[in-house]
Amino acid sequence: MKKNCLECGESFQGRIDKKFCSDYCRNTYNNKINKESKNLIRNINNRLRKNHRLLTELNKTGKTKVTRRKLVDGNFNFKYFTSIYTTKTGNTYYYIYDQGYLPLENDYFLLIKNE
Repeated sequence: MKKNCLECGESFQGRIDKKFCSDYCRNTYNNKINKESKNLIRNINNRLRKNHRLLTELNKTGKTKVTRRKLVDGNFNFKYFTSIYTTKTGNTYYYIYDQGYLPLENDYFLLIKNE
């Protein structure tokens, strides 16, 4: 049965469920479809990596208190984190992988490392 490739439009023969004339066309087609979602994921992962790196640099001892200004100066983005942990007392820790922070009073943050 003759079909046309979804990517290049060339005519080809093959199995009844075959959609592409070659692996190259199949890969090109799928890369075009997934491009926007891959860019979004890549950008978020890059932002998480930068946030994690900054927390690691500022938190050498495993438990450190820093100001919001110090985080903002390091281009920390509070929008991106990987998990939230709320204690029984109601404190909410925001984690980026193993590095966490707890907002305190007067624009201070407690940085912790989860072992």
